Amino acid sequence: MVDSYLDRLPTSLELPCSDDIPVDNEDQNFLPNFLLFLLESIWAKRLDWFFGADMAIYHTTGVNPRVPVVPDGFLSLGVERRKASGSRSSYVVWEENGIVPTFVLEVVSQTYGEEYDKKMEIYAKLGVLYYVVYNPNFWQRDQHQPLEVYKLIDGFYQLQIGEPFWMQKVGLGIGRGINSDGGLQREVLYWYNKQSSRYQTAEELLTEYRQQFGELPGS
Repeated sequence: MVDSYLDRLPTSLELPCSDDIPVDNEDQNFLPNFLLFLLESIWAKRLDWFFGADMAIYHTTGVNPRVPVVPDGFLSLGVERRKASGSRSSYVVWEENGIVPTFVLEVVSQTYGEEYDKKMEIYAKLGVLYYVVYNPNFWQRDQHQPLEVYKLIDGFYQLQIGEPFWMQKVGLGIGRGINSDGGLQREVLYWYNKQSSRYQTAEELLTEYRQQFGELPGS
């Protein structure tokens, strides 16, 4: 009966690749991609993960399997880094051996997107273990903290304490930090190790090396 139900579900080729709703601030586009590029360096030799940014997640725990939820960023573990057919157009849970994302990120914008209620309920029902809400500009408006990490416990999200927060099931921590790039400084989200030290980008490592040892040999 389960196989018959799965056979009736649409394939990724039949499903739209997004909800066609544009992001309404720069952070919603930049921050998840920053985490992705950093993760590609940290886990360069691992092929069992996938990080999606502004990508539709199709699942069977909502009102209709053709209606996706589209977080700003998400991380799934135990899946193929790249599908055999190439890049994913969307993340279809029933084509990923039923594996749901372990981590989901939502960035709050000027237009409130129900990050603290409706979306939280959707991700809890889906079974996302860690739900992160980053709200650097409107946290006072929403009566929350700038960065909140929730963990799914007995079917409900419970707010966690501490920053960076270590996500045991992911093997990474999440927290804020200041990134300097081309003279521009901005607060971003970084991955952290278990000792609460943040992972640096290639550019940051190069700058640190030059500050300690001068120019690279041959440069």
